[in-house]
Amino acid sequence: MDPQRLKGNFAQVATHGMDVAEYFYADLFQRNPQYRPLFPASMARQQEVLLGALVQIVSLVDDPEQLVPYLEELGRTHGGFGVTAQHYPEVGTSLVSTLKHFSGDDWSAELEKDWVEAYGVVAGVMVKAAGQN
Repeated sequence: MDPQRLKGNFAQVATHGMDVAEYFYADLFQRNPQYRPLFPASMARQQEVLLGALVQIVSLVDDPEQLVPYLEELGRTHGGFGVTAQHYPEVGTSLVSTLKHFSGDDWSAELEKDWVEAYGVVAGVMVKAAGQN
């Protein structure tokens, strides 16, 4: 996994702002309509929270001493909202789909591999912290 490649790609994707979060949730709920009740009726705040978390995670991708405690807290919080280990793979699928969509022609097999690997680490830490491993 190349942290600089992830950071560069996310900087490109992030220029699309809230469209990224809207696309992500639309993709997630289209693939998994049963997940919709886990979220509030109005998604505006949730979309802001998602983008903030992604910015934080990507900014710390090469600093595990700060990233891991952040992910552990995020995992515990998500567990309190009813998110289980079974939700994470589908969330990862929608996240990668979203990143690919907003990367356009810059998307590559290497970039996809980096994101899938990074998400696997993130999800693993979060699930473990929530006590669901």
